[in-house]
Amino acid sequence: MPRWLPVKFSTGLVLAGALALLAGCASEPKKPPEEPRVPNAPQPALPENLPPVMLGIDVLEANGFKEIAGKKIGLLTHPAGVNRRGESTIDVIRTRARQTKLVSLFAPEHGFDGQITAAVNFGDSVHQPSGLPIFSLHGKTRKPTPAMLKGLDAVVIDLQDIGSRSYTFASAMLTTMAACFEAGVEVIVLDRPNPLGGLKVDGPPLDAEWKSYVGALRVPYVHGLTMGEMARMAKELPRMLTIPGIINVSDSAREKGRLTVVPMRGWTRAMRWPETGLRWIKTSPMVPTYDAAVGYAMVGLGTQNSGWTHGIGREFPFRGISFPKKTPDEIIKTMEAYKIPGVRFVKMQGLGRDNKPRPGVYVEITDWNAWRPTELSLYLHKQAARWTRLNPFAALTSAEERTFLIHVGSNAWLAALKSQGGRVDPQLFVKNWTERAAVYQQQARKFWLYQ
Repeated sequence: MPRWLPVKFSTGLVLAGALALLAGCASEPKKPPEEPRVPNAPQPALPENLPPVMLGIDVLEANGFKEIAGKKIGLLTHPAGVNRRGESTIDVIRTRARQTKLVSLFAPEHGFDGQITAAVNFGDSVHQPSGLPIFSLHGKTRKPTPAMLKGLDAVVIDLQDIGSRSYTFASAMLTTMAACFEAGVEVIVLDRPNPLGGLKVDGPPLDAEWKSYVGALRVPYVHGLTMGEMARMAKELPRMLTIPGIINVSDSAREKGRLTVVPMRGWTRAMRWPETGLRWIKTSPMVPTYDAAVGYAMVGLGTQNSGWTHGIGREFPFRGISFPKKTPDEIIKTMEAYKIPGVRFVKMQGLGRDNKPRPGVYVEITDWNAWRPTELSLYLHKQAARWTRLNPFAALTSAEERTFLIHVGSNAWLAALKSQGGRVDPQLFVKNWTERAAVYQQQARKFWLYQ
């Protein structure tokens, strides 16, 4: 194991508090209630009493902005980068951090306004309210250039992740860390909750050759870490700040790099998003709600190159599922036969783009502790091979195979699908990956910031 590398923290939180948890624990200590039966209910107005969880930006302000005082900074953020009152981190720093000069802004995938479709590149622009330049990290470059960092003392990162490996905000953080470490610029991460909580770890690990901007960390698909914890992991472990063709930071530069994590206050690993009291802000066009963030972990992989699609009409992204020429009743009967723990399939109506009702199947979570997020995806793959005349996974082109693998991450699973099709046994992989997840979680404890 690598030697311990010191990382600066801005609060008195004690990292050793993580030792109070049982080694390798992968489920919450008590069984939470079932999901509400109205999955798209409107969120209530922010209560007069503030949510109990203070985000990194709240702690930064409570500390008098001392971590950024006297510094010229850039800010990597997006619409979900807000404090617990719902105020933009940009506005908080611009209007209240009097000893700090905000020089520039950086935009991750989906753009600074969060409206750009996944995988679409975009250029630099200007933030109209402030006149500040916005540098795109999803256009000509994924990594801040020396020109973008010129004159900066630090880059502040405030991005809301959703807890699944193939969501690229962690990648944007890593490429920014790499560029800053090489340029001698400090990185300051304002931490935010993992909406799935910090105890749920599940799914295929990432085989080394499929590390990419889609999946930049070799962790289980559902990783159980916050952005600040992932930053610590990348700072302290050799070869973590590498993405083929994008970044390749030497260990000496990584060790010399300056990382400050501003942790939250009031957040614990057992907290899912609803327990934080915070309002969900859309993180990307297809993740407008917490329900969609949960669904992303559950069916995102299953809809990859399989024929399955998510949503019911234009509603319930990542919670509705459909397959060509199969009725909701056929889907429900087939998927119920697999007896997948912790989930239930419910017929529900959504609205199509023509605003006409569309029937579909909604996936509910009935037992959070029994639920293994990615297990359903494996059965979606299996059933796709059964319902398709030609095994769709055996027919993938080399480009399609790469797309499948940079998301799913497992050569062994694709090989089994190609050779066995609908006869594949997902439980062999579930068992193996569950055992490996327990080992990972024990090793990851050294990066935990919260009990």
